[in-house]
Order: sequence, then structure tokens, then C-alpha cells
Amino acid sequence: MSVAGIYTTARENWRVTFLVFVLILSSVALFAPTGGGTGADAAPNSTVTNGTTPAPTVNDTGDSGMTNLQYGIQLSGGTRIRAPLQGYVANDVDIGGRDSTAVEQAVAAELPNTDAGDVTVRGPSSEFNRNTPAIELTSNATQSEFTAALDAAGVEYGAVSSGVTGETREETVRVLRSKINQAGLSGGSVTTITDESGQRFVVVTVPNENPESVVDLVQSRGEVEVLAYYPTEENNETVYRNRTVLTQDDFANIGVAEQQQSGGGAFVPVQVREEAAPRFQADMVETGIARPGGSGCGWPSESGTCLLVTVDDRVVASYGMRASLAESMVDGSWVQDSGFQLLAANISEAQSVAISLRAGALPAALSVAEGDVLYVAPSLGAEFRTNSLITALIAVFAVSGVVFVRYGEAKVAAPMVVTALSEVLILLGFAAAIGYPLDLSVIAGFIAVIGTGVDDLIIIADEVMSEGEVNSRRVFQSRFRKAFWVIGAAAATTIVAMSPLAVLSLGDLQGFAIFTILGVLVGVLLTRPAYGDILRALLTER
Repeated sequence: MSVAGIYTTARENWRVTFLVFVLILSSVALFAPTGGGTGADAAPNSTVTNGTTPAPTVNDTGDSGMTNLQYGIQLSGGTRIRAPLQGYVANDVDIGGRDSTAVEQAVAAELPNTDAGDVTVRGPSSEFNRNTPAIELTSNATQSEFTAALDAAGVEYGAVSSGVTGETREETVRVLRSKINQAGLSGGSVTTITDESGQRFVVVTVPNENPESVVDLVQSRGEVEVLAYYPTEENNETVYRNRTVLTQDDFANIGVAEQQQSGGGAFVPVQVREEAAPRFQADMVETGIARPGGSGCGWPSESGTCLLVTVDDRVVASYGMRASLAESMVDGSWVQDSGFQLLAANISEAQSVAISLRAGALPAALSVAEGDVLYVAPSLGAEFRTNSLITALIAVFAVSGVVFVRYGEAKVAAPMVVTALSEVLILLGFAAAIGYPLDLSVIAGFIAVIGTGVDDLIIIADEVMSEGEVNSRRVFQSRFRKAFWVIGAAAATTIVAMSPLAVLSLGDLQGFAIFTILGVLVGVLLTRPAYGDILRALLTER
């Protein structure tokens, strides 16, 4: 065939050419080496610098190995936690023109185990469909205690509902993602969903991790404080007091947790922000923790002066101050560098401190007891992968057998099966390209795509061949267009039916709907027209 003939054939069958091109792109996305990894923690000997210590990065899901596909926990194993956020919201609030901070402090003062940071006055927000102010509580107080505190503080309010505001939910998702990232849990993801009753949940998914470690990580609010523990004279008696000298917002840079060379402890190198350093230095000198020769710590017994490091009000380390650091604070030179080491009892506690400092504190805690925890063992995930592959192969062979029995002609049936499988390859390539996690619902979507795809191809073949032999391309095109209107209408119906599931946060149903819709679109826009060109070339001569 001449060059002109090849060009003419390619132009007439451009849909087939485009399908082949897309299949090549999909194969590259599916099998080509990516040349990248999942990221790694900073080197163990990293120290505080003028920039933030690089955080480890993660992929969205577990790696499949032979391909670039990513697997969710159902096919790779791991833990998924679905839980609501702890809190209450009083809507339609009227604070009577008072300052918001004063109202927050007044309400918090009436509640047990609650400080002003747990009470927030929220203004109207069009983004979250809130037209009036609201007061939000994120401590573990009960609803009756919250309403009693609002009454005692003189706040007028409407309905009180459980849960948190949209702003808090978004911030919680951001912090949880950062905590998972900082902990180096490869494949971790955090999303929100809404169940059929309208209750909102945060969903944390971490492949290849046991539930205990994931629950410990996400359930901790991660509020880190450094306290000065020191003696003071009151009524001619020595009394020991605690004073908060540093909070999370006071740290500029956080290094990597390291094991101490001796003593069995660990530490996190940190640097205090320039604006907070003079205050911290003055507090250390005033409390006597920083004094010539250094200081010793006898905590929890009442002796000495100490720095206490707490995470969620739990003391994870207590220590004095070495002579060199103390003397630099006494002479005022420490603020020029403003770096020191936060000690911890062991490397695990030090890592917890570092993660919490980098990620920030959760604005609201996850109420895991009111949610559910799903754990899939890696061996069970591998079994699910094998069974999914076997199911897909059975579906392919079953469809192929039915098609060959129906038509008895390889030139009609073979392109039909190949075209249907090409849709699956395109969807797999798309999933690999964007890193979408494959789970059982997505596999079900693939099988649904095979079934609906072959249905459409059978409609095309039956319509084209129903009135006898196709004796011209004009007749073929007329019959093909008639069939295409039918499958186009069916595709539109499927897309409309699946769209709510695709856009609503309904968990596993979302993945099924997304890939079913994608499969329908690929079929109508790409594979069905290409199959028509193939069938025309095989059945007509002019």
C-alpha cells in the first residue's frame, strides 16, 4: 500500500488510531517506572536550621509492586478509622455586643477540664451555610454542662447540636494529614464523609498499619506545652508552681527526634521564635531554672527546678538545665540563637513530641468510641487481590463465551471482547496516573463497565446485522447511528443515576460510581465509535 493509501485508511479510521494511542498512554501510566519513591524521613542526625526540617511525604495508597497501581486497605491490608469529631455547637447566638474573647473565657470558666481555647465564637459563614453566629465547644464536657455554662455566662442561643463547625472540621483534616505525613505512615489519607442521617465523620485510612498505632496517633490532640516547675515563697512557706513558658506556636523549627548518646533518653532539637525567645529567657531566669552552674530537677517530688514537657497535659519529660545553656540565658546571649533540646524519656516519646509540634494540635478530638475501626490483615488483603483477579478473569471468559456463542463469527465477536477489555485497561491507566486507590468497590465498578460495555457492543452488532447483510458503508453508517442513539441514551441514564453517589461523600460507593461513570464516558466517546469503525471495515467492502 502506498503512503497515500495508508494516510487515507488512517484518516477514515481515525477513531481506531486514537484508541490505540490512548491504550499506549494507559500502558505507559500503568507499567512505566515512575523514578520516584514515597519519600523518607530526614536523616537521623539532622539538627535545627534556619529552615523547617523537611517532612516525609507519602503516596495516597499502598504500592502494588509490579504496576503503578495503588491499593486501598481492602486489597493491601491496613487500618481505617471512621469517627465523628467531639464537640457541640450552639447556633443562633447573641452575645450582647460583648467581646468574643471575654465570652469564650466566661463559658470556659463554667466547664470542667475546659480552657478558653476549647470554646470558640464563630461568626456567620456563607461557606458553611451558617447565617448567624455560633459558639463551638471542643472539650469533653457534656451537652447539659455546655448549655448550663452558656446560661451562666449570659449567652442567648438557639438549638445546640452535637459535632463541630465546618471550619474546625477542615482544620482537623489538615492537621491529621500532617500528623500521618510526619509519622511517615506511607499511604495514609484523611477524608470526610456524611452518612444517610446527615452525620459527618472523619475517615482516616492507613495501609499496612495495625489499629493500635493509628488510634494512638489520631486520638491524641497533640497539644504540646513546656512548663516551668519552680518553688516560690507564699505565707512563709515554699510552694511549687507550674507556669506555661512555651506553647506550640512559640516554636520556629523542629528537628528530628534523636536518641541520646548515653542515659537511654531522647531529645528533639528545637528553635524558639524570635518574638517569643526574650520572654522565654526571662521566664527561665525569673523561675531560677536558668542560673549560673545550671539547675537540677527532682520532679515529681518537690525539689529543684524543672522544665516539664507535656503532650495533652501528660508529662513526657522533666529535666533541669545544663550549665552552658543556663549561663547563656543569664547573660542574655541565648536569644541570638534561641535553640535548645526538648528532652523525652525515650525515642517514642520524642517522636510523639516532634510529630505534634510539626503538625499542630487538633482543634477537636476524634470520638473513636462513637465510630468504628476496620482492620484488614495484609495476608487477607493479598487474598482479596487474588480473588479479584480471578473474578475479573471469569467475567472476561464468560463474556467472551457468550459473545462467540451468540454470533459464531470471530470477526464480529473478537473485536467486541478486545474493545471491552481496552476500556478496563484505559481505566486502570487512569487510576495509576492519578494514584487513585483500588479497592473492592472500584473492582466492582470495573466489572460493571465490562458488562455494560459488552451490552452496548451487542446492541451495535445486532442493529448493524439485524436486517441482513451490510452491502455498503452508507447502509452501515445509517444502522450504526441508530444503535448509537440507543446506547447514548442508556449512557446518559447511567451517568445521571450514578452522579449523586460520585459527588456525595458516601465512602466506598463513591469509588464504584466514579469508575462506572468514567467507564461509560470512555465507551461512548472512544471505544464504541472505534468498534463501529472496526466492524465497518470487516463487514463492508465499499
